[in-house]
Amino acid sequence: MIPKIYNLELKINCCMEIIEVQRALVILQNSEYMVDLIPEVRSNLVMARENAKSVEDVVGVPGRITTVKGRVMAFLKPEWGASSHVARLVLEIMKYDPKKRSAINISYHPDIIEICERLGLKVSFYNRAEEPEEMRNVEGKTISWGVEQAIQNIGDIPDVIYHLGDWGKEPIIALIGNDAMDVAKMAVCLAELYNNRKDM
Repeated sequence: MIPKIYNLELKINCCMEIIEVQRALVILQNSEYMVDLIPEVRSNLVMARENAKSVEDVVGVPGRITTVKGRVMAFLKPEWGASSHVARLVLEIMKYDPKKRSAINISYHPDIIEICERLGLKVSFYNRAEEPEEMRNVEGKTISWGVEQAIQNIGDIPDVIYHLGDWGKEPIIALIGNDAMDVAKMAVCLAELYNNRKDM
């Protein structure tokens, strides 16, 4: 009897992250302003299970989050292992703070960084042009190096990490939080404040 109860609890826990990302996607898709924050490479919203070790332990959106007719859209349901870059960022962050299990990548604009700072979020950056060549040539090493640099720059775990791109690489902001709902709410708040600033 005990193994059956354990297995049921494990199954429920394994689904919690998927449900959380699904709920967070509703928040993003219901925002009329979020479209302004989707980068050319598109976005992904991820959430890792506790003690995650690989991208297979991280829920993401297959095909990423895109835009259609001025609205944010995700066409496929979240699933395990569906993200690479944003998932690796979360896995790297979790080495420093296991509670921070979620992130989303959004487009870069200096006004968005200024808004983040005014909101009291911990903001840091890294310069992709300074990445050592031995890191640049190994798949996945850029993200681990970038996270390490961002943490060293402020001596703390950032809520926001950005870079200004490099040759053929789009500037990107990553928002980091404890869960997907927190991250989605943060993104929508930034989108609204950014839209208000654009209209001024």
